[in-house]
Amino acid sequence: MILGKVVLVTGVARQLGGRFVRRIQRDPEVDRVVAVDAVRPEHHLGGADFVQADIRQPTIGRVLAEHGVDTVVHMDVTGTPLGSGSRTTVKETNVIGTMQLLGACQKSPAVKRLVVKSSTNVYGSAPRDPAVFTETMPPKSLPSGGFAKDTVEVEGYVRGFARRRPDVAVCVLRFANILGPCADSPLASYFSLPVLPTVLGYDPRLQFVHEDDVIEVLRIASHEPASGTLNSGTFNVAGDGVLLLSQCARRLGRPTVPLLMPALSWVGSMVRTLGVTDFSPEQLRLLTHGRVVSTAQMRETLGYKPKYTTAETFTDFARSRGPGLLPPEALSRAVDRIAATPARGGGHSPTHSAN
Repeated sequence: MILGKVVLVTGVARQLGGRFVRRIQRDPEVDRVVAVDAVRPEHHLGGADFVQADIRQPTIGRVLAEHGVDTVVHMDVTGTPLGSGSRTTVKETNVIGTMQLLGACQKSPAVKRLVVKSSTNVYGSAPRDPAVFTETMPPKSLPSGGFAKDTVEVEGYVRGFARRRPDVAVCVLRFANILGPCADSPLASYFSLPVLPTVLGYDPRLQFVHEDDVIEVLRIASHEPASGTLNSGTFNVAGDGVLLLSQCARRLGRPTVPLLMPALSWVGSMVRTLGVTDFSPEQLRLLTHGRVVSTAQMRETLGYKPKYTTAETFTDFARSRGPGLLPPEALSRAVDRIAATPARGGGHSPTHSAN
């Protein structure tokens, strides 16, 4: 009798992790799911075996051994604290937790597949960035802090693990900004503000990926494809198309407050004061210069086409946040009238229309 896969999932106390645990259990190839987190989740995990364990501690090695885990899906790499946690706790879980988990995987002969939830934040955001990043392009400027720096460090440790255990299929998924009804990220918190501070003279291009697509890509990466080859490598994951920040604001019905570049650090302080945690300089650079990635490898190698475009993802997110201060239709008409007015004082007229 051939037993099915035993999948261990980290970060299950978060909504996204809980959703993935419930989804992966339905796969016929999966025999058991071991759900791990330092805190007990408030949502149900179906028939998964929940183990309360901190991945920053060596005990995670015993969990792998006791359950005979052959597939590890590491979702506990995130930009926001859980509950009353701090940024320090988040960083320790992201970096030290990943180190401990990889050390445990390296010692376990049963582990044959590792899937890591990463982020397109690893590319940073800089004025001279390429129009579209591919997986092989290095960032023009390495992230200097926050979640973006965490993901760079995490991926470095994962590459080291892949060299030491070439027999393990390692798949790193670089997700664009994840949005949806249950989105929990600094950017989702920013878009939930009643008024959006922006950088004067900049209208960055942004990409989003829907929570539903995140779950499905993680699920695909957890299995061997029908061809029998290994789902290994690094993959950008994002919905088709881009949105300008101005378009996002209009779809939300939220007014923007354009501020001069020297006020950038003040913007960050103001946003953090309003309750958006880990709104780091990297987040501000994203809202200045934007970021767009190629998803060709996701389609060609993983064989996945997202169900939601970037625009559809944002629409679903906006619907879940309720109406803004201004009706989107009225805001669109007002902005269109302003856009049709000739620029004065050496300014420039917008080059893109917002929908």
